[in-house]
Amino acid sequence: MTSPDTAPVPVAADPACVRSIGVVGGGQLARMMIPAAIELDLPLVVLATAETESAARVSADTLLGRHDDPAAVRALAERCDALTFDHEHVPQEILHGIEDDALSAVRPGSAALVHAQDKLVMRDRLTRLGHPCPRWWEVRDAAELDAAIAAAGGRAVVKTPRGGYDGHGVRIVETAADASDWIADLGADGALLVEELVDFRRELSAQVARRPDGASAAYPVVQSTQRDSICFEVIAPAPGLDEERQQEIQGLARAIAEDLGVVGMLAVELFETVDGRVLVNELAMRPHNTGHWSMDGAVTGQFEQHLRAVASRALGDPSPKAPWTVMVNLLGGASEDLAAGAAAAMEADAGVKVHLYGKSVRPGRKVGHVTVAGDDLEDVRARAHRAERLIIGRADAAGAPDETAGPESGTAPRPRTAPQDPTDPRSAA
Repeated sequence: MTSPDTAPVPVAADPACVRSIGVVGGGQLARMMIPAAIELDLPLVVLATAETESAARVSADTLLGRHDDPAAVRALAERCDALTFDHEHVPQEILHGIEDDALSAVRPGSAALVHAQDKLVMRDRLTRLGHPCPRWWEVRDAAELDAAIAAAGGRAVVKTPRGGYDGHGVRIVETAADASDWIADLGADGALLVEELVDFRRELSAQVARRPDGASAAYPVVQSTQRDSICFEVIAPAPGLDEERQQEIQGLARAIAEDLGVVGMLAVELFETVDGRVLVNELAMRPHNTGHWSMDGAVTGQFEQHLRAVASRALGDPSPKAPWTVMVNLLGGASEDLAAGAAAAMEADAGVKVHLYGKSVRPGRKVGHVTVAGDDLEDVRARAHRAERLIIGRADAAGAPDETAGPESGTAPRPRTAPQDPTDPRSAA
């Protein structure tokens, strides 16, 4: 049954519906938009950097080019009624040019997307709007960083405002010396985001779809857990979250979508603190890893819903189809032959849904996911983890769910500091 805060708001559809959509980025999110586009009869054009990218391998219509090349993005815009995104890394000046020249409807628009591109902009705007955030500081040099760390209690989280993903661009620090290389690279106008070290019980995610006219639909709030700073498991709905709390958090996500003018899917990643509060961690204005469960577990999956919203179509029912759905990411391991493992997983359990992304395997890389739905959470979770083990070739394939995937406490997911490539499809969480 659809609750009042979950049901799509009954607003008449835009009569000037979008007839074709361009997607900037050729990662797995663009790939998973393609089946939904086919079902909705919405021609989809993908801008990918190479024919071997996840979406380009299966797309019927692909343009080759980079997301930061104005000519390539404009060429995509000229072919489509609306432009949307596989990742957030398109430079603002490119989007401004497309909007100013009315080449295509940019959805979400540049004014909204900047809040998913720049964490300082996001923190400032959400704070001014009154939405719950961790305590935070903007710092420009070592002295300001040391002062912020002291104000935070002696330890803090430092983030690069742009470009971070899956734990990249995040450090836990005790002194400014712990981020001396980042400070040295700031330049005259650069700044870092410093946040308090949140004492949290678990991580939640609330997803909302919003059309240009303001119609919206909210998905059940889910629980996510991390492995090595990468989303590993999602449980829908979040265990132990009563209906009143669900609606409260859904209302927060709806309010953020409305306040920022988001069009399409919005994921609001949250900390649930040990004292029962929720604080906004990050935003994503596209389909999100914490919503992959909905492909098999909801009446309308997030990829179809995103395209419906971008195209000004009536929004679908986001209600879950079963009491519990568990999604487990397939993170690259020892086995490079995912097909053999997938065949074994499907042979072992006909109720497992397997999604492979057509990506080469390397340790820790998102190469697919599995979902299982059912009435008993313990059983559903065990089956999903068994399938994950079989596919990636882990020796403990018959074991119980991975206990290391439980909620991590004390701060954001464990930070990683390796070099980043924003064109890597892993950036589309």
